[in-house]
Amino acid sequence: MSTNRTAHGARERARQAMRAEVAATVQDLILEQGYEETTVDDVCAAAEISRSTFFRYFRSKEEALFGASADAGTFLRDALAARPADEAPWVAMRRALNPLIDQYEGHDEHTRRVTRLIVNTPALAALHREKNARWHELLRPEIARRLGADPADPTDPRADAVIAAALGCVEAALAAWTAGDRPRALSEILDRAMGVAFVAERPERPERPERPERPE
Repeated sequence: MSTNRTAHGARERARQAMRAEVAATVQDLILEQGYEETTVDDVCAAAEISRSTFFRYFRSKEEALFGASADAGTFLRDALAARPADEAPWVAMRRALNPLIDQYEGHDEHTRRVTRLIVNTPALAALHREKNARWHELLRPEIARRLGADPADPTDPRADAVIAAALGCVEAALAAWTAGDRPRALSEILDRAMGVAFVAERPERPERPERPERPE
């Protein structure tokens, strides 16, 4: 039994290593040649693999381009569930996002260029939103539990509001992170984005100058 587990573990590590290698090849080619110009055949030639091998690991070049972030929803859900039970849902969401943010920042400029491409390419941005929708479904039960809500109740908007706001803040942070040549740390940008959401008090409005009295 132990031998079988060891063999299975070795196969899984080899599979993940191959997925990472192919994903890196896709990203490099698309950054060099362009999204529309890069084909699966180009990827196979660069990675020295067959088309059947490529499709064993990915359904499309788009899925490969997103790389590990495509599978991050499960890890985000688990990180959220691991937060202290008495932590406010909004705080728990922010803390659970740390591993994802670390993943983006870990490769810095390369990942930033890939992210900029995704943000600025309509087809890829749409796929990115689809991925977030899948994450939304994964996160709803845990956020609902923390709110004392029923995740199956469509009349209670609270869990959906928290998740949508948090993922929206991530989107805004990624857009800001990729907009300039020398951005601040992504974690700092996300803190700024999430800090402005769910604020109880409205920002103070400047006082209006008093109108001069009209002459009689």
